[in-house]
Amino acid sequence: MKFYETPLKGAYEIELEKRGDDRGFFARFFCVNEFTKAGLETNIVQINNSLSRDKGTLRGIHYQLAPKAETKIVRCIKGALFDVIIDLRETSETFGKWHSAELTAENRKMLYVPKGFGHGFLTLEEDTEALYLVTEFYAPELERGIRWNDPYFNINWKTGPVVISDKDKNHPDFNPEYHLK
Repeated sequence: MKFYETPLKGAYEIELEKRGDDRGFFARFFCVNEFTKAGLETNIVQINNSLSRDKGTLRGIHYQLAPKAETKIVRCIKGALFDVIIDLRETSETFGKWHSAELTAENRKMLYVPKGFGHGFLTLEEDTEALYLVTEFYAPELERGIRWNDPYFNINWKTGPVVISDKDKNHPDFNPEYHLK
């Protein structure tokens, strides 16, 4: 695997190192040794799978507060998505900044989203499917969300969502007293 740090410290785009022949290729999706060598978290406790039927479906921006803050490793396994992360670590020099990456079934890139980051995506194709490896179990009482178009972050989604849940559509404006405590 090749790890490329994003402009947000601790967040990485990951490319698979494929070994191929006339049958196709083989690559590691996850390896404790390689992630440890890169200084990344490896305590995966759950793997989640999401399918979004419609192009333009927005999911997120979601995260969990400590002590159940989670690291995510996200990969698109069918279709394509515009993946967005936000640094919500108050002591970080990139607090409030966001980064995006296009993850597709074809490019097989992954995004490593550290604890303290919000995460969401917008599907670019119909029937887009994503896998998330996560380091904490879901804790609904510690779940938070940021509205996709919150002016505090000014994310350039390139296009607005066509499908979005009421929950994701109605998150309040960013307020550190609610969103970070």
